[in-house]
Amino acid sequence: MHNCRVFLMGMVSDISYHRCLKNMYGLQRFGIKLGLSTIRKILSAMGNPQDTYNCIHVAGTNGKGSVASSLASILNQAGYKAGLYTSPHLVHFNERIQINNRPISNSNVVASYNAIKNAHHGEREPTFFEFATVMAFYEFARQKVDWAVIETGMGGRLDATNIIRPRVSIITNISVEHREYLGNTLEQISAEKAGIIKSRRPVISGIRQKKALAVIKNKAAEKSAPLFRLGKDFKVRRNLAGTFSYHGIEANWQGLQTGLSGSHQVDNAALVLAACEILNQSGANLSLDHIKAGLIKNRWPGRLEIVSVEPRIILDGAHNFIAARNLARFLSENFDDRKITLVIGILDDKPYRAMLNCLLPTANQVILTRAKINRALEPVKLESIARKIIPRVTIISDVKEALEYAIKTASADDVICVAGSLYVVGEAKEALDKNLPKRSGHQK
Repeated sequence: MHNCRVFLMGMVSDISYHRCLKNMYGLQRFGIKLGLSTIRKILSAMGNPQDTYNCIHVAGTNGKGSVASSLASILNQAGYKAGLYTSPHLVHFNERIQINNRPISNSNVVASYNAIKNAHHGEREPTFFEFATVMAFYEFARQKVDWAVIETGMGGRLDATNIIRPRVSIITNISVEHREYLGNTLEQISAEKAGIIKSRRPVISGIRQKKALAVIKNKAAEKSAPLFRLGKDFKVRRNLAGTFSYHGIEANWQGLQTGLSGSHQVDNAALVLAACEILNQSGANLSLDHIKAGLIKNRWPGRLEIVSVEPRIILDGAHNFIAARNLARFLSENFDDRKITLVIGILDDKPYRAMLNCLLPTANQVILTRAKINRALEPVKLESIARKIIPRVTIISDVKEALEYAIKTASADDVICVAGSLYVVGEAKEALDKNLPKRSGHQK
């Protein structure tokens, strides 16, 4: 009888969880609304939970998640209770809100959802992202984290996360993206990203372009925020042994490694290390051992993630031109002697022509697909471009079926790369987790 009651309670909890998610996804009908008034009202009604712990804010076009997850991993290694908020998720919503490198439980999703639903929302309903952001802030406060590493969703200035007052802000890099919301030029987009810079709080940047950098420098000066730049105030040097050295603001650290694949991750790690220096200067206790362990143990799913050995299956979001270029470099440097099948689907607001021109020359064949999201491009639109670059082009619109076909037609020595969108990667990951036919070399 007791076991039956426990089972029924679990069923009720599970149903409540799925109902919560259904209601939250229903908020997507409100679209994207940049601005802080709604989230400010909700958080105020909840007692401003985001003010109860230390924050680090991360913005940029590429590398935000890698930098944020690395910092959370290091903080955890140092004995701090660390929250991490990122987006989008790949398979489960819970991935967005993590504490000590673990997604929060279904029951905690339900509890935070109910707490927010009962709060005053102001003049309009919150968007999906606003609601999810409040859930993260609330859950981090409820679980009494020491630190929360917060990744922006889009831009920075009017992003729902920009309600926090971080100890340090990080802007990874900038390229043209989300033009409808952020502007058409690097300067306009830089101004949006620079919106996370707070008065007298240090800011770290990996931006290289002169015009974009000028915007960041001006905003930092306006806010009296100390600015630390990759290549000027701190540098990294890659070594032949696969390690790298960091020559920092004050520190000089040798023999470092990151657990994330791709040579571009060394630059991301440099931003992380500069942040660690600044945090230590303001009272944190992040030793070199903590830093080394946090970097090497960090994992960031769906970004050059190898999930199978025979055939080698690589999942990489590669959702814009810079990310596609990094992936193309990785494939050329590591698998130039193997046959590569590229399974790719791209969203309609991305530079799909440039992405295909970058990625397809690395492949022997391409399978064009699309994620189950209304912003996904129809594969037919990609086909005419793809056929000019590579002769073997197949269209399989369903991601699971596309991946299944790629696996069935691959030999053990081949490489299958799923790319073009984190939504495509998420569907592929879910298919693999549900025992899609695969060879014995599969790794969870």
